Amino acid sequence: MLPGPPAKKRAPRSRLTRAEIAEMFSRLRALNPKPATELEFSTPYELLVAVALSAQSTDVGVNKATRRLFPVANTPAQIAALGVERLKPYIATIGLYNTKAANVVAAAEQLLEHHDGQVPRSREALEALPGVGRKTANVVLNTAFGEPTMAVDTHIFRVSNRTGLAPGKTVRAVEDLLVRVIPDEYLRDAHHWLILHGRYTCKARVPDCPHCPVRDICRYPDKTPGEPG
Repeated sequence: MLPGPPAKKRAPRSRLTRAEIAEMFSRLRALNPKPATELEFSTPYELLVAVALSAQSTDVGVNKATRRLFPVANTPAQIAALGVERLKPYIATIGLYNTKAANVVAAAEQLLEHHDGQVPRSREALEALPGVGRKTANVVLNTAFGEPTMAVDTHIFRVSNRTGLAPGKTVRAVEDLLVRVIPDEYLRDAHHWLILHGRYTCKARVPDCPHCPVRDICRYPDKTPGEPG
């Protein structure tokens, strides 16, 4: 007897029902109708630089650096003219600042050469810039241009797995599942809601389950005890 065709792998699925997912984001929206990044910026280029600097760094630390940098140089032409060595002192308090300075200047030069100094609105063009990966591109597309993208950082990865919203072993697996299961009306802002929820409530070491607005929906089996204050 000939063997049959190999069994198809089952696509990853949320552990929450559609109704639960909709309710989850309805509650998060009610608490924060207009969520925003905590990075400080006023133009798409400032956002691109801030996000590039934020890898393995806190938003607070990046904001302190860009408050010094942006009044001096906040366009690709100004950053390119500043150069790597003169850029470094402005961002020296940020982790990996040597590498980040080189990437930021190289990206500025590439924007000038290939994009007339403008931040491109395509993922491919963004990811072609030095120091810009998929997550950074997703943040820029979402926050600067309003695209319904999902930039999965450590907070979103944790919240997605812990709650059962979008279980996945890799960042990309979680991203793809989130985009698939989150209702369209919530998708544009979902990135911010999930980051803020992970940063302030569903924290890594000790999640604040007593004050979690979606505690009854969450599938995490080891919820911290206590009643809301």
